[in-house]
Amino acid sequence: MSKQVGLANTFEEHRKHLQAVAYRMLGSLSEAEDAVQETWLRLSREDGRGIENMGGWLTTVVSRICLDMLRTRKSRREDSLETHLPQSYTSQENIVDPEQEAELADSVGIALLVVLGNLNPVERVTFVLHDVFTIPFNEIAPVVGKSETATRQLASRARRRIRGAKTVPEADFAHQRDVVKAFLAAARLGDFDTLVAMLDPDVVLRDDRQTGSSRVTRGALALAKQVSGRAQKAAQLALVKGQAGIIVAPRGRLLYVLQFTVNQEKIAEVDLISDPERISRLDLAVLSDGTLVNPD
Repeated sequence: MSKQVGLANTFEEHRKHLQAVAYRMLGSLSEAEDAVQETWLRLSREDGRGIENMGGWLTTVVSRICLDMLRTRKSRREDSLETHLPQSYTSQENIVDPEQEAELADSVGIALLVVLGNLNPVERVTFVLHDVFTIPFNEIAPVVGKSETATRQLASRARRRIRGAKTVPEADFAHQRDVVKAFLAAARLGDFDTLVAMLDPDVVLRDDRQTGSSRVTRGALALAKQVSGRAQKAAQLALVKGQAGIIVAPRGRLLYVLQFTVNQEKIAEVDLISDPERISRLDLAVLSDGTLVNPD
């Protein structure tokens, strides 16, 4: 009994790290805790025998469990978008601890957490282990069942997908990003005059959450009135189909995406996209100046 208690105490010393690994891989606090619990069950069955590097062994096991969960999630045909993005449309009752989840999501970076959902399971596990937790490729390779060379290639491909490829020239993109950033700042501050000045007089907002005539808002004054002072704190800049956009993802649960069309100095069109199927077709990525660690 005392040996089992000692093993449990050792496991508890690693629990926070294992939860951080699992959350970044799965994007769901409840699923991350399931993965950590399964890791404990496997450790208890092993009884700690022959494990020289407990931290490394536990990280490997929880990573393999997460990889299996991601593969199962991906293979289920009936899965809707909420199982591929961080609890985007799940019931609030499924949240184990909202404050804890918010803290985890903030520590990861909301935009990065959301776009990790664009990666396939092996890419996601490889990226998280190497780029986030600095685990060397020779230790990751057995986890994902690839050679070390292939694992390096997976990480590089995942990194490119997360950073995204801009579809506009660098100078134009920088200007577009600045316009969208200024729009978000003015909306948060409730700066009505600045919003009007940034919008094309004939700007159009299409909101797929609405129906009928309320689905479309036309004109700079109408749009500025609609968004002034109402921008959510969870709104962040991101790449949307290779161009500057905004994602709104409180606690990492993606609610909607804003896609912009910028003509010269003005915002001419805004598309608010909340439909899961439409979001799944978007190429979302972290902006090139987002936080990414440990490049090649």
